[in-house]
This record gives sequence, structure tokens and C-alpha cells, in this order.
Amino acid sequence: MRIKPRFADLAAFVVLDPRAVERPGVVTSTLAPADWTDVRVEAWLDWAEDLPTDLPHGAAAPDEDHGAWLGGAPDRWAHRLAAWGRAQGLFTTDEDAAAFADELSASLLLGVAAPSVTSEHGLSAPVISLSEPGAARRLADLTAARRGERLAERAAEALSDALRAVADAVDRCEGPRETCADPARNPALARAALTARRCGATDADIIHAAEGESPAIALPGLATRSVQPILAQRDAVASGGPEAQAVAEAALEGDLALIFTPHDAETLADAGLEARAALHLPSLAALTGDRFDEALDDLTRLWVIALEIEIASAPASPRRDAARPIALGLSGLADWTVATDAGKATALAATAGARVSVAASATSSELAARLGPCAEWDVVKDEAADLAAQRGQDTEALTRHGRRHAAINLFVRDAELELRLGASPFAATDLFQTEDGETQRRLRPALARAIARAGGDVEDAERRLFGRRTLIGAPGVNHSALRELGFTDVELEAVEDALSQTDRLSAVFAPPVLDAGFVGDVLGLTVENGADLLPRLSFDAAAIEAARAVAFGHPDLSDWNAAPEALNHLLSSPPAAFEAGLRRAIEPFSDVPDISPDVIDWRAGSLQGARALGQAARDGRRAVVLHRAAPPADFQLDLTETEAPVQRRMEPETRPVERVVEKVVERDRTRRKLPDRRKGYIQKAAVGGHKVYIHTGEYEDGELGEIFIDMHKEGAAFRSLMNNFAIAISIGLQYGVPLDEFVDAFVFTRFEPAGRVTGNDSIRSATSILDYIFRELGVSYLERQELANAEPEGNPDGLGTATNDAEPVPAARFISKGFARGAAPDNLVVVPFGRKADTPRDAAPTEAVACPACGDLSLQNRGGGWICDTCGAAPQMQG
Repeated sequence: MRIKPRFADLAAFVVLDPRAVERPGVVTSTLAPADWTDVRVEAWLDWAEDLPTDLPHGAAAPDEDHGAWLGGAPDRWAHRLAAWGRAQGLFTTDEDAAAFADELSASLLLGVAAPSVTSEHGLSAPVISLSEPGAARRLADLTAARRGERLAERAAEALSDALRAVADAVDRCEGPRETCADPARNPALARAALTARRCGATDADIIHAAEGESPAIALPGLATRSVQPILAQRDAVASGGPEAQAVAEAALEGDLALIFTPHDAETLADAGLEARAALHLPSLAALTGDRFDEALDDLTRLWVIALEIEIASAPASPRRDAARPIALGLSGLADWTVATDAGKATALAATAGARVSVAASATSSELAARLGPCAEWDVVKDEAADLAAQRGQDTEALTRHGRRHAAINLFVRDAELELRLGASPFAATDLFQTEDGETQRRLRPALARAIARAGGDVEDAERRLFGRRTLIGAPGVNHSALRELGFTDVELEAVEDALSQTDRLSAVFAPPVLDAGFVGDVLGLTVENGADLLPRLSFDAAAIEAARAVAFGHPDLSDWNAAPEALNHLLSSPPAAFEAGLRRAIEPFSDVPDISPDVIDWRAGSLQGARALGQAARDGRRAVVLHRAAPPADFQLDLTETEAPVQRRMEPETRPVERVVEKVVERDRTRRKLPDRRKGYIQKAAVGGHKVYIHTGEYEDGELGEIFIDMHKEGAAFRSLMNNFAIAISIGLQYGVPLDEFVDAFVFTRFEPAGRVTGNDSIRSATSILDYIFRELGVSYLERQELANAEPEGNPDGLGTATNDAEPVPAARFISKGFARGAAPDNLVVVPFGRKADTPRDAAPTEAVACPACGDLSLQNRGGGWICDTCGAAPQMQG
């Protein structure tokens, strides 16, 4: 067989660029066309890894220098098929075989076609006919099996995640390995182990995961199972009989196709034996222009021969002995019809389907004349002749020579194959890769050409899809409405900057875009629960949605007011429905029916499924496949977790002994709000010459609830760090963290500034700012006098000294007149009743001794030993 040269000359102009593609565990360097994305190159590299390397007996290996793109794998594959075709007698000379290999490799490089990775052990699926005895039982068993597979897959994923969490709990533990692997001493491991046990893991599995064994779990066969054909009477399904509901229940559990004719059922059952490829119509049209029809015929002929050789060279015996179906999918059909003439999309699709069917059948007849027809030709030739007459094929040649392939399918379902061709489901937008490797959205090029051809504004369509990224002039939520609520230029500028960095309006009106102080003080709202602020600012849902659409765009162009009239039908139809209409147009020219799934609501049950099947039967569909839509990503049941009863173990009888029983008091974990008008005090002091202001806020009962720390001349970074540290301490206090814990954690911390403290009557030295702050809080709120390291001298902080014989002090010195608002009487006084220290007034002063550890003059001789009141050191002193 001779191959007309067409694509090899065009492939010489393809620009190849070096590419470094990141793959699992390795970065692969190769040559690939410059306009291919990294995802597309990676898909081709995956295909190249699965290529067979065997050659027919006596055939020479192809020259390794034929091509360097993708490491030469496509060229080696094409020459391998050419060698097999030469051995089978398809090519009479080596030149014909070489020309075939060059054309086949060029079609891959040009992106006009691509093969699918065929299974070496493809098997046909048995047909279940509902008219046979026991069909209901077989259907029920099939439903139970598919449901079990689905649930087993989910359970395996959950168990794998749980065991991986066990391994992570050990890996993230800091300490000896034996300690980290012990649930009794590693609480994180104990929690992960309990979760894994609830998911079905045995304790031995948990131990193996903790010791480092891989917790990955895979269930074989679920992803590659074939579609199960179910043969039923059209009238029975259309009327909604009991069998329709049984079929619907089974169809919703997996890949099940309802078929209405025995011929369609048989061809679909043998679909597992197909050799598959796809022809990319948009790329072919861009390369050939007005000569598209001739090029499509040549490309179809080329790939029918390639698929025939692929079937004959497969090592698995089922492919050699059974009927030989092939599949030539029409990839990019929607893009090609829209870019060519959107108003005649259905007619164009039917024409392309008929042309590919005629060319494939003619090539199959030519192969039959050379190699012989398929094994089942005598059974199907009458029906094939009738179909050939309907499609305008040469029935005389078909009847005389027969056809090499039992079925020619025009539909291919292979996501990896679509990636290799750079195709994607039709929609208003698609993804493209920029020169720097980033992935962004754009208006679909085919749709952009259709809009431009119809006289529409492409830029307006892009603004409709992707938004204007501003709220200036937006309906509902705009700058004017926000200014009325208290927004200033500072907040509005922050909002505008955030609009270009996110796709959610709720993320724009939230910290850190808006300052927490502005939200609380100006807007009067709280944001700790993460709730959306806009509904709480008197904006209704319609106004928020209108502003969101202007800022971030619409999902499609169905309600685009400026759409050209000629495109109204295309833009108003859902993309899935548009593609389904094109598949219906080419289905009459395919020996195998279209089994693309019809998606129904995710909540639909068997009753809704039976109605969908009945409607499809009444519409004259050849095959129906139902799939439930995926549930919303944010859908989650509101379940209340209940504590499981603790199983008590039988303890051995022991003799009663006296012991102290401690009562465990569980604190309320909710945040305790401070009153809006609160009391407290301000303490000014200097640590090592650095001024520090401590502001406190108290609850009604006098308990400390917040602190603020102000420092001067320390730099913006240090002041901000101290301010945020005070906020963290305040939040902890309001959530119930005892002040004692903070005091014990931060006293005696050592860093600069440190040293002498002035302005505080109880603290004379500190090892750091934090040491001073928490000494002051411990003395003032916890009465921890051991943290005070000095006696009052005079009246440095305005509080005075307390003595037993002191005169009463007016209460105005301690009570804020502004806070009391005149509620406290003027004659209220505070009567001192004790001293802060027990040292006798007439005791001789002791000489201060410097501490060798911290250098402060606060070393005291107590109990026969020296102790530093500042750092707590106990040095050994002579004398």
C-alpha cells in the first residue's frame, strides 16, 4: 500500500525548543514543539514510557538518528509499525514502509493525531439482556458489586490517609526513636493510631506504619474497568417500567450503558479490543486551510493502516483471534465547528463524521482485499452494506472484498489522549501557558474567532468573563457606598490592591487587607470567627453578587448583552449540551454508539435516573450512560460528634489506701470579652534607660484581661513586635490562660535592654524588658512579693508607701474620676493597714552586694546562703 506524502514536508517547519519537564521524582530534558505546554509534553513522555520495543522476526531496528524530539520515541514507534507492516505484506517495498513511517511520525509532531495506549489484555464485556431469565438477579449483583467497589475505593483512601498520619506522627516527633514510636509517650501518635483503628487498620498495620512502611493503598481494576452493556427493549424503558428503575439504580453506581439494539450491544461489548487513536480537527484545519477535506481523507487512511498494524502486532492472543474493531475519535470537534462556522456547527460535524467514516471503511476494504476480511464479516456484511449505502460508501467494493475491521468507532474516551493533543472540554474559557511557565485563563481562541467574525467585541467579552478587578462604578458595593460606612482612601486603596490578587470578594473585606482596629473601632464588627463582613455591613446578597460579577467576571457568556445575534444560540447553550449535539450529529456514521455520560444531579436517585433513561429512549438515543454530578466542594453535613463510652478494663482488687483526690476542673474555652468601658492602670518606668509604658485592662471583678506595651525610640520593628506580643498575651488571658503561667514563663528571661529600673517602687532591676513586665504584673495582680526586689524609696510612682501608722489617703489618688463619672463620693478615703515588707523600721541597712551572674546589686544573704533577687542565682561566696 502506498502512502501519499502530505505531512512530512509540513513537519520540517515545526520549531523545536529544549524543555525541562518536572516529572515524579525526576526532571526530564527533551526537545518538543515550542507551542506545546509542559503538561502536553509530559503526557507524551508518559506515552513513550509504555511503548513496546519488540520487532518482527528478521526486521532491522530503526535508525536512532531519525529524530530527536521526545528523545526519538515517536520516530522509533512509527518505524516499528512500518517494520511490522512490511513483515505482514502491507508494504511491498522498503521505500513504502519508510514513507509510511515518516508520514506517521510527522502527524504526531504536527499535533494532528495521536494514538492511545492500548491494553495488552483487552477483553470484551458480556452483554446482559433484560429479556433473559435471571437478568434481574445479574443486574442486582452487578449493582452491589459496583457499589462495593466504589465504597471500597473510598475506604482504602481513608485508611491510607490514616496510616500516613501515623507515620507522620512518628517522623515529626523530636526525641529518641523508641519514645516517638510509643503511643503512650507520643500523644500525636496515639490520636493517629485511634483514627487508623476506626478506619479498619489492625494494630499490626499501625505498628508497621509507625516503623516506616509505606502506607499507600491501591485497588487494582477500578480505574480501568470496561463499560457494561445492558440490552433492553426501547418501549419498556420509555414507558418507565420496573426494569427501567432497576437499570437506573445500577447505572448510577458505575459505567453501565443501556443499549436498545443487539448490534450496538455487540459492538460496544467488543470496545475493549479496540486500537484507538484521535484526529485533532482544529490543528489539521490550521495547517491545511482550503485543502482540509483532502487532508482529512489522507489522515484517516494513514491512521486506519497504523491501527491495523497495531492490532496485528499486539502480543496478546485475544486481539489476534477476535474481531478487530478500531476507534478514530474526532478530537476538538466543537472548537473546529465554532471557528469555521458556528451557525452551521451541527452540519459541519455531520459532514466530518461522514467523511471519516467513508475514508475509514474504504481503507478497511482495501486492507481486506490484501489481508482478508475480519472473522465475523459473513455475519455483519448485510448490515454493513446497508449502512454503507446510507453513508454514500462504495457498497460494491465493500460487498466484494468485505471489511477488515468488525467495527469503526468515531468516539474515543481517553483523557490522556486529549492531553497529548492539547484538547480540552469546550467552554467559554480555557487555560494557556505563558512564556515564563505560568498558567492563566483566556477567552477560548475558537470562540474569539467566532465573535470577531460575527462582528462582536472580543475585548468586551473578555471583560465580561474575567471582570474589571475594580469596584469603581460597580453596582451595589462601590466606593461611594463604602465611604458612607467609614472607609477612607487608605482602606479603599488596600481593597483595590487586593482585588488583583484574589478571586473572592470575602477575602478582600477581611484582615489583613483591612486593619483589625479599623474593623473593630470604625465598623464595629468582630472578625475572629472568619465570617464574611459584607453581609454585616447592610449589603444584601444581590448587591454583593452584582459587585462580585463586575470585579471577577461571569462563568460564561450566556447573559452577555452585547453578544452578536448569530451567536445567541451557541452562547446561551451549556457547553456540555453543545458538545452532545455535535456527537449526536456524527453518531449515525459510527458503528459503535456514543457512550458519553449524561450528568444528572448529585442528589438524584433511581427514580430520577429512570425518568432520564425513559426520556433518552423516547428521543431515539442508541445508548445512554448516566453519571451523578460531583457534590459541591463545600458541602458537608452538620454532624455533632458524641464521645464514645470508655471501655473500662477490669482492675485487680487492691487494698484501699488513703490518698488525696484532686478534682479536675475544665475551663470554658470560649473567649471572655472585656467590658467596653474598663478600668486598669498605667505604669511608667525605664529599664536600662529605655522607657516602657504598661497599660492594663481589667474585668469588673478586677482580674487582668489585657495589656498594652508602649516603648519609645526603639525602632518601628521592635515596637511593633512588642505591641503584637501584648496582643497575643491579651488573647491568651481572655481565653482563660492563667496569668501565673505567663509570669513563670517570662520572668528571668535575659536580653538587652536590661539592668537598673527607675520609676517603679517595687522593682529596681530586671534582666530584660519581659522580665520587668511580668514581675510588675505578678506583684500587682498576683501578690507575688517574691518577684519584687526592692523596697519603696520615697514616692516614685505616685502610690505612696503603706505603713501601719500612716494617715488615710484620698481615694481620688487611686480611682479614676473619669471612669467613675462622679459616682464615687468626694470624701472617700483609703486607710492603709499594712506594710509591704516585714523588715523592722529600725533595722540597720545592709550593704548591697553585686551578683556575679547578672551584675545587679541585689545579692542577699538568706538562710546562711547568698541569693540574687534579680536572676535567682545562688553563688558560693567566701566570707
